[in-house]
Amino acid sequence: MTTIGIIGAGEVGSQIARAADAAGAAAAGDFAIIAYPYKPLDPLPVEAIAGKIVLDTNNYMVWRDGNFPLIDSGRKTVHELRQEQLPRSKIAKAFTHIQAPSLFALARPAGAHDRLALAVSSDYPEAVELVTRLYDQFGFDTVDNSPLSESWRSSPGTPMWQHHVHGQSRAELIRNLRRATRSE
Repeated sequence: MTTIGIIGAGEVGSQIARAADAAGAAAAGDFAIIAYPYKPLDPLPVEAIAGKIVLDTNNYMVWRDGNFPLIDSGRKTVHELRQEQLPRSKIAKAFTHIQAPSLFALARPAGAHDRLALAVSSDYPEAVELVTRLYDQFGFDTVDNSPLSESWRSSPGTPMWQHHVHGQSRAELIRNLRRATRSE
């Protein structure tokens, strides 16, 4: 069985696991999940998760997070900034466009005609492979929206985000990711 270290207790993190402290989660996990918003000066367990895949379940939301000029200008995504915070980890944007309480309600077995898809973005193929396996275990297909510099396509306000409550098929998700523009 895989050990998952969850850092934080946001909506997604709390649906996947019940409790863990950051240092303990980082040390124990085969990979880690960051389940809270990006903050430039966060004291993350950099050494404990060095070399590990880290799933970032954060969405940049100005009303909650404040403004970050690098993100607002389109020069960086929040996930690229997280990668800079954790330079020796392998960041993957995952589980960011499904409402946490719906995670299990929308799950379907592989091959089901109504199976939905979720996107993943990463600069590391092994991180995409891990997320793909997780999504499949949770009952979802995967759309690879890599690299991290493209992760903005699955952010709040983009065409695919309009379907985050009820989900979308793999074909719909691909189409909506392609329709995203930076001005949205």
